[in-house]
Amino acid sequence: MTRLTKKDVRFDWSEECEKAFWELKMRLTSAPVLTLPEPGKSLSVYTDASGIGLGCVLMQEGRPIAYLSRGFRPHEVNYPVHDLELAAVVFALKAWRHYLYGERFILYTDHQSLRYIFTQRDLNMRQRR
Repeated sequence: MTRLTKKDVRFDWSEECEKAFWELKMRLTSAPVLTLPEPGKSLSVYTDASGIGLGCVLMQEGRPIAYLSRGFRPHEVNYPVHDLELAAVVFALKAWRHYLYGERFILYTDHQSLRYIFTQRDLNMRQRR
């Protein structure tokens, strides 16, 4: 369905789109239901980058507070995997800064090379931003 929102793409609502719509609707309206964060309790941020986009979940004590995802921008398609994983982290932290500012939180990512970035003296310009 995401490709239907792109510019210069003919809108063709297929059977596949219909199935995806109903599955999305079912998942968004059934458990786990989003909860409000409780001040003073630790938050968890889970991030991941796949072959097609970035995804993040903000949780508190195992309950989801917010979900976030987006497809890659045209210039990101050629990024190396560790830069995509880093982009997912930055995406989540920027989007949820109002939840995270001044709070303790744990960041979970599944990419080992991000540990390497934190030990580097010199980062490229993209990583610095």
